[in-house]
Amino acid sequence: MDEPTTLRAASGWLELGLPGDALQELRGLPHDQQSHLPVLKLKLRAQMECAAWNAAADTARLLCAKAPGVPDFFLSAAYCLHETGDTLAARNQLLRGPKALFEMPVFHYNLACYLWTLGQQTSARSHLSQAIAMDASYRSEALADRDLAGIGPLP
Repeated sequence: MDEPTTLRAASGWLELGLPGDALQELRGLPHDQQSHLPVLKLKLRAQMECAAWNAAADTARLLCAKAPGVPDFFLSAAYCLHETGDTLAARNQLLRGPKALFEMPVFHYNLACYLWTLGQQTSARSHLSQAIAMDASYRSEALADRDLAGIGPLP
């Protein structure tokens, strides 16, 4: 099959809640197409839905290298690294992202989670306050987030 057909099929598997089948579909592409941006984006989504965190972290970091101006790739790479248990690498990956990240509340929220996990409490609280100031919905999310357990009163 050609790339557009394979991407449609893989997307269909994802819509059906079958990320493993989506990954199998993508594996059928020729090797030279495996590193195309649309293929990698779909692969990352499927890997994340499968909770294949190590593979997803590798794919996300490849996306960061291929498209260093796309904030979402850095958010995904950091999240996947954090899920593997490498929170320090997650923090570092997030901080290497494009400057546009600093304008996104999710950046500050995720960074707060990583910093809190790393024991950097003051910085974590500061970034969480920034996230909540930018988008108040992060307040309720923080109350239920296991990564922020024990952070105390929220703004």
